Amino acid sequence: MNKHRIAFLGLGVMGFPMAGHLATRAGYPVTVYNRTRSRAEAWLEKHAAAGPHLQIASTP
Repeated sequence: MNKHRIAFLGLGVMGFPMAGHLATRAGYPVTVYNRTRSRAEAWLEKHAAAGPHLQIASTP
């Protein structure tokens, strides 16, 4: 089965767990972005066990 890649913008009170469920429970490849990079890094650290298909979006 070919799954779509998901981009999630905003890892606040709702976004952090929603993106996590898409990555860990549903198994989607997820790219996240948050205004503060430290929050995106915390999300990636928490969900790293889901696999290498998770990443933080880069911005200029």
